Amino acid sequence: MLVNTHKLIFILIIFIGWNTVQAQEVWTLKQCIDTAQVYNKNLQINRNNISISEQRKKEAQASLIPKLTANADYKYFMDLPTQLMPMNIFNPQVPEGQFKEAQFGVPHNINANVQLAMPLYNPQVYGAIQSTQIAKELSELQYQKTEEQVLFDITTLYYNAQIIRHQLDFVDSNLVNTSKLLQNMQLLKEQLLAKGTDVNKVKLQAEQLSTQRENVYSKYLQVLNALKLNMGISLEQNITVVSQIQQKTTLQSNSENILDFKIIKTQNKLLNSELKTLSQSRFLPSLNLIASYGTAGFGYDKIPNDFLKFYPVSFAGIQFSYPLFNGTVTQRKINQKKLEISNNELQSELISEKNEMEIENAARQKTIAQNTIINTENQIDLAQSIYEQTILQQKQGTASLTDVLLADNALREAQQHYLSAVIDYLKADLELKKVTGTIKSITN
Repeated sequence: MLVNTHKLIFILIIFIGWNTVQAQEVWTLKQCIDTAQVYNKNLQINRNNISISEQRKKEAQASLIPKLTANADYKYFMDLPTQLMPMNIFNPQVPEGQFKEAQFGVPHNINANVQLAMPLYNPQVYGAIQSTQIAKELSELQYQKTEEQVLFDITTLYYNAQIIRHQLDFVDSNLVNTSKLLQNMQLLKEQLLAKGTDVNKVKLQAEQLSTQRENVYSKYLQVLNALKLNMGISLEQNITVVSQIQQKTTLQSNSENILDFKIIKTQNKLLNSELKTLSQSRFLPSLNLIASYGTAGFGYDKIPNDFLKFYPVSFAGIQFSYPLFNGTVTQRKINQKKLEISNNELQSELISEKNEMEIENAARQKTIAQNTIINTENQIDLAQSIYEQTILQQKQGTASLTDVLLADNALREAQQHYLSAVIDYLKADLELKKVTGTIKSITN
């Protein structure tokens, strides 16, 4: 009765698990990555940053467009401005140095005009346009860097899901073996050829495997949820991963194609552009075209001479500005920018050295893991063969239950070693693709 109950539970677990898998949609790694490129929040933020950089570039270019402003003001003078007039203007006999107070104007003053201003040459404006263009290129490289990181994260999660799925397959296979062993031990007990403790040992192992399967399946669902989160899709959507793990050879790349080097070079280009603009602004003048057209109104509100008259006012001209001395502020900014360029060059050397080390370490780890996979595959075949032979020997009475359990443990250890080797290989291969700038080859 216990055997039938156990078999029923086991079949129910397998049936539920199979139906769950069948109800889920199988997603390839390429589908996950393509979906993330559309819906991933980090990528959307970086796309917005590129648009912001484009708007800043257009803002800088708009500085060259003529500016047109309308101005108007009204003033009422309770006390008209007082001027001092030399008295000898009206009487030459009056000696110099004597003045007479006089108030000019009328109480009501109205001014309205339209002013035009257009820069003809301004080194700061042209420098800002060049800097914003480089900043836009930098934003695009940052987007590619984020895209690579998202691809790296999704691939890591996808590989983890594949590994856990293989682990589930191993556990299910071990459950099948344990179920068969439990059935044999139950028959031997009925024939008085095995003890009750032997049957209980096998039952304990079956329960441990069932618990292990539940834990592994829970981890599998957690990894899938993390994968869906990085893809930007709903957590309620049921997906599963392809069971077969593909092992591709990493493409070779030179340092010029690695984004870290492109970013650091673009940053250096931006710093040098800003330094050039600062240096030019110290010695180059700026030239603007200015023009104004308007009217001036004067009014007097005392009877009988009250009036309000308007007179046209217009002018056009060139405004020239040349910096003579600004308190060494520009020089201090130039010194800061030179130090930033020096740091940038040091950082470039540091990235180069670090990249070489990471490539060498990842390549070595990948080679070791690749050899380990081959060895552990052979170990699994050998352990499986030993387990099957031990089962036959146990049926024939030449092997004890302890021998069977030891063979089963050896098989499970070989399976675990194989999974560990695959994890190390995938991790090293993915890291090698990342540091060589070929991570996008995963989807090819």
